[in-house]
Amino acid sequence: MRGGQVAARAPVIQFTNCRILRGGTLLREDLWVRGGRILDPEKLFFEERRVADEQRDCGGCILAPGFIDVQINGGFGVDFSQASEDVGSGVALVARRILSHGVTSFCPTLVTSPLEVYHKVLPQIPVKSGGPHGAGVLGVHLEGPFISWEKRGAHPEAHLRSFEADAFQDVLATYGGLDNVRIVTLAPELGHSHEVIRELTALGICVSLGHSVADLGTAEEAVQSGATFITHLFNAMLPFHHRDPGIVGLLTSDRLPAGRRIFYGMIADGIHTNPAALRIAHRAHPKGLVLVTDAVPALGLGDGRHTLGQQEVEVDGLTAYVAGCSVESALEAASLHPAQLLGLEKCKGTLDFGADADFVVLDDSLHVRATYISGELVWQAEEARL
Repeated sequence: MRGGQVAARAPVIQFTNCRILRGGTLLREDLWVRGGRILDPEKLFFEERRVADEQRDCGGCILAPGFIDVQINGGFGVDFSQASEDVGSGVALVARRILSHGVTSFCPTLVTSPLEVYHKVLPQIPVKSGGPHGAGVLGVHLEGPFISWEKRGAHPEAHLRSFEADAFQDVLATYGGLDNVRIVTLAPELGHSHEVIRELTALGICVSLGHSVADLGTAEEAVQSGATFITHLFNAMLPFHHRDPGIVGLLTSDRLPAGRRIFYGMIADGIHTNPAALRIAHRAHPKGLVLVTDAVPALGLGDGRHTLGQQEVEVDGLTAYVAGCSVESALEAASLHPAQLLGLEKCKGTLDFGADADFVVLDDSLHVRATYISGELVWQAEEARL
């Protein structure tokens, strides 16, 4: 039986008494789901003469596309940059636990590591669809080792690299292959970087600029070569200066290729970036904001000493902060924009008809009440079960 016929025979679920995020607006509409996809009710009524098989009252909650985290280093004691014989079980644990945060897809992120770590870890993190077992894996984000020494941050100095003369072959030798890779963060001022950017983008890999001392001209050339993302804007890069705004200047540059949108990741916790800086970036380029957690293995564990790749980090207080923008804008920055960054906006990050039915149920305080993947309930808050 063909897939379309199977989907047509699947039960139709109608989510009622809710506000749906669609087209940048919260609409008082029902959400219709069948066969793991968002369904157009008009076609159901007028072409198939069908109604819902089941109705679910959402209690006035918000239904938004599932969140997509493109920069997460681990969590719940799992460090994606630590080599082991069973990396997959750690990824699976994080994938399961982040469902409670409304995350339906993510990019496990590796910080600068020894070559043997890349060679051992990367083959063990394949792209994987989400479901009751956990959030989907969209591909790995490799943050380093081709970054600036001056702006290395928590990345271990001993394992930083620059590009050799045969730059792309050097990349392949470093990582041991790119089959499971979705994003690479690099410093565009490194020699041969533009050659690498062109090669990576030709393979469909998103290139992000970060941990860099690049000036604006160098950053613009990198975008002209294919780069589309900025890793944690303001952090680990030259500060904004009126004579040369550096990578930050890409948000309002008039030298980007026609039709090219630059996206920028931001950690909206009130610590990595002052809320005023976040508001400045959002007002300058609202359609490019991508909210990321940049979560470390300490996520979910509280204060204390934890690892981050080859380094040890001290966690003293965990804070979350929502900066001044509309609810709709914030939700799109956590869903639609990362999907657009990765070229997945037809199926992820949206509740448009035909898209994957990956969505999150939120109360008015934006607390996650339930998470759905392919129209299936995969997590629910305890109090929501009563």
